[in-house]
Amino acid sequence: MEPLNNGFGGTSGMSSSMEGGATGGAPLPPGLTQEEAEELRVELSKVEDEIQTLRQVLSAKERHAGDIKRRLGISPLNEIKQNLSKGWQDVQSSNAYLTASATVDDISRSDAYRKTQEAFSTAGQITSEALSSMGAAISQRIGTMRSSPSFRSFEDKMGSIRK
Repeated sequence: MEPLNNGFGGTSGMSSSMEGGATGGAPLPPGLTQEEAEELRVELSKVEDEIQTLRQVLSAKERHAGDIKRRLGISPLNEIKQNLSKGWQDVQSSNAYLTASATVDDISRSDAYRKTQEAFSTAGQITSEALSSMGAAISQRIGTMRSSPSFRSFEDKMGSIRK
């Protein structure tokens, strides 16, 4: 009997005594005769050979597909772009997306949404005006402080330390 191929290019490592039909001291599973075990080993060998052949065929087909794509100018990046585009189209046509989109449209047309949007807009304008007024007041206060006699005295002392 030929050595068993494990499907990865090597052999299964069966001993020569097993190849000759003996179990090599290993007990057979319950209910399995020596002849049945040998038939299963032969079948396993054939299946593993078929698997190896299929892997080789698949590998050759993948190389051929890669060559065709290169000749057509299809790069992996182009494939990713196409897949993303198709995926986005699938999402946009899905029931979940269409339902969510319709719900968002309904909400954006509602009075509650409109009133909330107006309230936030008004609050933003009021906050902006308040910050602007506060900035002007702080600038005016700093200007007043700089012209005060104590600040000028402090400034003079600091100037004499630097010299």
